[in-house]
Amino acid sequence: MKQYLEISKEVAEALTAGRPVVALESTIISHGFPYPQNLECSQTCESRIREAGAVPATIAIIDGKIKVGLSDEEVLFLAKAEGISKCSRRDIAAVVAGGRSAATTVASTMIVAAMAGIKVFATGGIGGVHRGAEQTFDISADLEELAQTPVAVVCAGAKSILDLRLTREYLETAGVPVIGYDTDDFPNFYTRRSGTKVDYNIQTTEEIAGLIRTSHELGMQGGILVCNPIPAESELDYEFITANIDAAIQEAERQGIAGKETTPFLLGKLYEITGGKSIEANKALVFNNAKVAAEIAVALSKI
Repeated sequence: MKQYLEISKEVAEALTAGRPVVALESTIISHGFPYPQNLECSQTCESRIREAGAVPATIAIIDGKIKVGLSDEEVLFLAKAEGISKCSRRDIAAVVAGGRSAATTVASTMIVAAMAGIKVFATGGIGGVHRGAEQTFDISADLEELAQTPVAVVCAGAKSILDLRLTREYLETAGVPVIGYDTDDFPNFYTRRSGTKVDYNIQTTEEIAGLIRTSHELGMQGGILVCNPIPAESELDYEFITANIDAAIQEAERQGIAGKETTPFLLGKLYEITGGKSIEANKALVFNNAKVAAEIAVALSKI
């Protein structure tokens, strides 16, 4: 494994010493925001994690090497380079064998975090079951990864453009515990409520850390989904965002947009409709997730 996996000195020392470490994905850098907002977002996430007492470990594949903990130069490369692909489970071996560079998704970040021994991972929102999946079978690999890889994922729920009810059904079938951090609602990414419920409402990061520890000690194979709602002051109006997502989906269907092109199209439409507020909301929830993930990792390191 050493010939493929390169852990930064800071992250390696923290793991060896049992200090708290939080994994971060890199798709948010290469595909989440335009430059320089993507660079600023990455830097702020890492800062929030450090401020809470943990070590950030941004994950990516660069020139065929799986990196755990990126240098400033590597983050800048991902932020500015064109044509960086998204790497999920199916892509890891091909990207590494080909000596290529790629940004990691939720699924592949979980895999690499588990390889490195990192137990907590912060992201924005997970992928899930797309609307109309009963015909298209368009279901994110993130859900399968949560079912089999023992990493706790802190998120603001699933992306609003998805079918949240079916996403919850899939997670239930896969045996993934869905934890609400001081909430009963499965967050709707841009909004705090969705009408869909979590499995357990746990109100402190210490209790969540205890659950993670117990899950590992019991030998449970899958991950834990920790749903942390977007801060109240940053959320968008639920009725407004829901109605406009429905309209954007109908427009995508009329234009024949499908598959991997669907999500970028819908997010672009939301950006237009909200006058850029969707991006600001996205940043706020990502920063909040980084902070909460670090608090969980700190609590976990103490027990």
